[in-house]
Amino acid sequence: MFIQAFNDLLDEKRNIYSISVHDIANQAAVNRATFYAHFEDKFAFLAYWMTEKFQLILRKRLPDDAAFSPDNLYVLVQTVFQFLVRFRQYLTPGDKQFEPLLENAMQKELYRLLLQWLQSGPKQSGPQEKLEATALVVSWGIFGSALQRSREAQSRTLESMVEEVIEVVTVNLGAFWEQATG
Repeated sequence: MFIQAFNDLLDEKRNIYSISVHDIANQAAVNRATFYAHFEDKFAFLAYWMTEKFQLILRKRLPDDAAFSPDNLYVLVQTVFQFLVRFRQYLTPGDKQFEPLLENAMQKELYRLLLQWLQSGPKQSGPQEKLEATALVVSWGIFGSALQRSREAQSRTLESMVEEVIEVVTVNLGAFWEQATG
């Protein structure tokens, strides 16, 4: 109900910075104490909101039981690139203060999904620390590339960027799978 209230307020106000906890609680028809029972503050709520928003988009594009495959990886990378481009279009100058928080929430969700894929891979996939390191590096590689593209005018198409990132990620994940099963 908080997410719906926030989305309604965002449609009305068109910026994040002017929406307060009081506004969200009023729109959700609860008191502020109820909001704080669920979230530490507005920043914690915004991270949750962005994670939910990103997960919703991913669920629309990838099946719930999606596992690592070249096709799913392509969809994932393409979705991250497209989502960041759209996300940036909706930010107002006053919302810039929330940009790192919202981006961090997206990267964490990307990491979580990649780690899930790695953990469900070959039985001899290696120690947990190696899985986590691989998911971290790959998630930041994908996310950082998409973030950079969303921030700057590019002469290359989105699809060519996605293809290049896929090539690098596939080489690195392929090496991981070979090492894990070799």
